[in-house]
Amino acid sequence: MPTTARNHSQKKKTVLVIGAGVAGICAALQAARSGAKCILIEKNGICGGTLSVGGVACPGLFFGWEGKQVIGGIGWELVEETLQICRQTPPDFRRFTAENFWHFQIPVNPVIFTALCDRKFQECDIEVFYHTMLAKVQQKAQHWEVSLCGKDGLFKRTAEILIDCTGDANAVHQAGFSLSIPEECQPGTYSVRCSGYDPKKIDRDALSEAYRIAAGEGRIKPADLGWGEGFSTLFLERCGENANHINDINGGDSAGKTQLEIAGRQSLLRAYCFLKEQRGFENLDIRYCGMECGVRESRTIVGEEQVTAEDYRSGKHWAEPIAQAFYPMDLHDARKGIVKIDIPEGIVPTVPRGALIPRGSQNLLAAGRIIASDRMANSGLRIQAVCMATGQAAGALAALSMKHDCTPRDLPYPLLREELQKNKVILP
Repeated sequence: MPTTARNHSQKKKTVLVIGAGVAGICAALQAARSGAKCILIEKNGICGGTLSVGGVACPGLFFGWEGKQVIGGIGWELVEETLQICRQTPPDFRRFTAENFWHFQIPVNPVIFTALCDRKFQECDIEVFYHTMLAKVQQKAQHWEVSLCGKDGLFKRTAEILIDCTGDANAVHQAGFSLSIPEECQPGTYSVRCSGYDPKKIDRDALSEAYRIAAGEGRIKPADLGWGEGFSTLFLERCGENANHINDINGGDSAGKTQLEIAGRQSLLRAYCFLKEQRGFENLDIRYCGMECGVRESRTIVGEEQVTAEDYRSGKHWAEPIAQAFYPMDLHDARKGIVKIDIPEGIVPTVPRGALIPRGSQNLLAAGRIIASDRMANSGLRIQAVCMATGQAAGALAALSMKHDCTPRDLPYPLLREELQKNKVILP
């Protein structure tokens, strides 16, 4: 065999992952570890998504009933190594109760977490493009042709399989497949850190009266300090972190995200100006925690299978599970607050392979909060630990499908299950 032909036959096939949030990180690392060449595209200059640029660095839940681990794999590897570097210890997961579930999310240092991810990308020889956005996708006979927009203009890459980890299903949309778009999205949150006051000494009565006057004059809105109706001290009690709510905007595309960012910063400005006038807040300071307004919900794919709220609550036994989940359904409503449905004791929800495959597509996968699910189920599936798990599953599915010359839909499930379990994924 001529040398050129031999080299061509041994050339690795390529997976292109779009979006380097926690789902994209795990998708890229698993695809590379499973033997594929991997390209990772990210619009920001840093990976992590909500964990870094969104300012919510507390992934969970990895452990469930009686402290039993339900999500492992690459996501847990990254969290555990970050904690080790920072000499932190995780919570005692054996003390888990449904009433205080949020205490078992794990605060991580986003600087260390993202730097660790970059190091692992280099170790796996992943080709990373930061400051790069998806411009166009087009499916050819045997591959995808992808146009990308970098700082110096447009350039192209090709790949056999695409994985959409954008959080907004941008690649699936550009490829022409159906999406589910809610009439009203869960509100976004612009996470900041406030200091210069004592949250325990908040004079609720005085603030409530000052708020009533300021709201009547249009200088403050309810969601600036918490929810969409009435006076709330949520923003103050949390010192600004993951506390305000930016309502009635879908941030799935650039136009919507622009509206969301501007509305979020105006909300912060109103909150700061109002509070600075109040007694006890003379030394108030406000700093960015995340540099983007965090998005809870925008669009999901229409998949080969869909997870419903009843599937999630009952822990439906899917024929081909690729990940477990463990978080109460937690739908943020612009005016009602949180609509919460607990998981019954002993139940562990799961995600099927078909929820990662856009209906009618070939060699296209989705992971993270965009997987096929109804709104209530998605409010539990959108959580970072679950996004990590579905991202890892998508990476393994893509790499194995190329290795066995089949589509992700047609890969024999036992091969996928074996690969996931070999990489410490926990399955039922």
